[in-house]
Amino acid sequence: MVQAIVNLGEREDRLLTIVKGKFGLKNKSEAVNFVIDQYGDELLEPELRPEYKEELLKIDKGKFKRFNSINDLRKEIENV
Repeated sequence: MVQAIVNLGEREDRLLTIVKGKFGLKNKSEAVNFVIDQYGDELLEPELRPEYKEELLKIDKGKFKRFNSINDLRKEIENV
C-alpha cells in the first residue's frame, strides 16, 4: 500500500466528504480510491469509434471480410 500526503482545496475536500457519505465509505481515503476507480476507466479506455464497434459485432457473429492477398488487406487498412 502506498501512502501519500495530498493537499486538497476546500471544494475538493467537501466533494470527497459528499462521496464518502453518499456511498457509505469509512474515510476519505476510500472516497479517493472510489473516485479513481470510477473515473480511471473512462480516462484510460476512450470510447470506441462506431465503425469499429460494428466491425467487432460482425466478428462476434462470425461475419468476416475475406482478402485475396495481403496487399488487399493493406489497401483496406489505408482506407479506414
